[in-house]
This record gives sequence, C-alpha cells and structure tokens, in this order.
Amino acid sequence: MRMLFLFFAVLCSNSFFAQSEFKIDSKNHFPKKGYGFQLITVFDDSRCPEGVTCIWAGEVSTTIKVYKNNKFFELKTFTFNAKNKEENFKWFSTYFQKKIKSIGVFPYPKDGQIVKLKNQYIHIVFMD
Repeated sequence: MRMLFLFFAVLCSNSFFAQSEFKIDSKNHFPKKGYGFQLITVFDDSRCPEGVTCIWAGEVSTTIKVYKNNKFFELKTFTFNAKNKEENFKWFSTYFQKKIKSIGVFPYPKDGQIVKLKNQYIHIVFMD
C-alpha cells in the first residue's frame, strides 16, 4: 500500500510540474476537428552553428500550413529572431490559447552538416 501511494504521489507531481509542449514537423497532423499544422520548409538559416564562434546570433525562417477541421486554412511564414519573438508568440497563442514560454526550430545547425526537412521541427513550450 505504501508503494502504491508513493507511485501515485510521484506520478501526480510530475504531471503538475511538467511543461506542456507541441512540435510542428513535416508529417501530416490534421485532426478532424480543430487545428493542425505542417512544417513546409525551413530556409535562410543563418543561426550560428554549434562549434563555430559568431558575432551575430542569426535567424531562421520557416513556412507552415495551418489546417482547420482537416481543411487547408492558412499558409504562414515566420522569421525566428530576437526582434520577432513577441510577434511569433502572439500568433501561435491565438491557435493554442496558452501562454508560450519558448519557440525554437530544431535541430540546431552544426558546422558542415545539412539537416533534411523530415528531421526538422518547430518546438513550442507552454507555461503551466
């Protein structure tokens, strides 16, 4: 009985403190009801690659398709950088209706390596 209580206590504490998150990738995620998102392209990636010293943090642009009730709704292009952060947070918040903690495009570039679209995604972390 004591172990069962401990198990449920740990399970509940993890669910209360875990951050909710969402990934948008190039696969089809179109629910029959509500909104779905698909990453179409990642371009103009001038972020400083891992293993390289840069004087500018850089930026990355993406295009996503938005679907509503499994039908095309909107095509949107984003530039992710320090200047556009609040604008991007505001746009995504209209669809998720949650306060956003961070948005990033992953994986982060590495010097001399090209990342295929199927391996890239937009990662959104929400505040709880």
